[in-house]
Amino acid sequence: MDPCAPTSVTTALRLCLHALLVGLLMLAALRATGDGTPHATAVVGVAGVMAALYLAGVLAPAVQQHTRAASLWLIALGAVWLALLALSPEALWVAFPLYFLQLHLLPLRWGLPAVAVTAAATISGFLLHEQEVTPGAFIGPLLGAAVAVATVRGYEVLFSESERRRELIDELVSTRAELADAERAAGTLAERERLAREIHDTLAQGLSSIQLLLRAAERSLPEDAPATPHVRRAREAAQDNLAEARRFVRALTPPDLQQGSLAAALARLSARSSAPDLTVRFAVSGRPVGLPTPYEVALLRTAQSSLANAVQHSGARRTEITLSFMETSVSLDVVDDGHGFDTAAAPASTSGGGFGLLAMRARARSLGGTLSVESGPGQGTAVAVTLPLPAADGHGPASGGAPEGRAA
Repeated sequence: MDPCAPTSVTTALRLCLHALLVGLLMLAALRATGDGTPHATAVVGVAGVMAALYLAGVLAPAVQQHTRAASLWLIALGAVWLALLALSPEALWVAFPLYFLQLHLLPLRWGLPAVAVTAAATISGFLLHEQEVTPGAFIGPLLGAAVAVATVRGYEVLFSESERRRELIDELVSTRAELADAERAAGTLAERERLAREIHDTLAQGLSSIQLLLRAAERSLPEDAPATPHVRRAREAAQDNLAEARRFVRALTPPDLQQGSLAAALARLSARSSAPDLTVRFAVSGRPVGLPTPYEVALLRTAQSSLANAVQHSGARRTEITLSFMETSVSLDVVDDGHGFDTAAAPASTSGGGFGLLAMRARARSLGGTLSVESGPGQGTAVAVTLPLPAADGHGPASGGAPEGRAA
């Protein structure tokens, strides 16, 4: 923001400066005519020319801060003032508003020399008219110049501080809005996951069990039995509704998992999280197999939470994410070289996003898995979650039914 930007304070200061300079010129003209000065007509004429030149510069858009036009205008104004100073001692007082104009319109490296030259001219004019050397002839102009410099510099410092505070407030408001959006998005994703998990663990599992029971009943009935067509239609209705429930689960899957496999989602997460001061590497061990959606969501959220903790709390410079497929289980390991912490004294939640150690452990436990955390002050942190792979017949460890796979 330009210090010349119109505000109530700057407008009032400008009006005061205009009034001061014009008033001092009028005073010089009136004193010259009232005292019968020999050069009264010349004083009035030069004062009028200076007032007109000043008014023209104030109204001219080209005369702005730190421009060539402003420098030329000040030179012309100073030349007319020197002529007035040679004619009338009252022009000495005009030096004070000139100080402010020079400091305001010129860069500091030129403003200070201009003020010094103006002060020297004022002292010379005083000696010319008074013809007597007194301490006041030197102290007055120099003190006025010092006051002008201190006032202008103090205003610039206050303005800069005010601008920094305004920018900080704008940044805080913007950050608050971003945080609100992020919290809304996180809440939406959390609700989508909850609904997907509830549909999977209740409706989908129940419909799968009903379908299996009806299929067993259909096989045990003779083909010409009266109940056989009803059982078959009931089984087909359960199958259709199970397919619909699976579509709901797939639609509520986190966006990262909608664009590919869990390994691809973890690879994208690692790429997004890498920065100049943090290297995140991802690797897959073993032969990848298809996983149910709750498994993929749990592993992805655990990786996100662990990585967020490494970035926000541990000061890590390197993080390794490894997804391992074994014969009967799948595991995810997140290892960083950060500050580490005392696991015995760790709080229940260490992530600002709500996926703390307690939440990660609850996710793993809900799927029949385990979560282990190894860390120590100055030793980095290793988070490992292990989930048993669903049985071949589709019965998961924690649900009592068929865990819903994304490929199903």
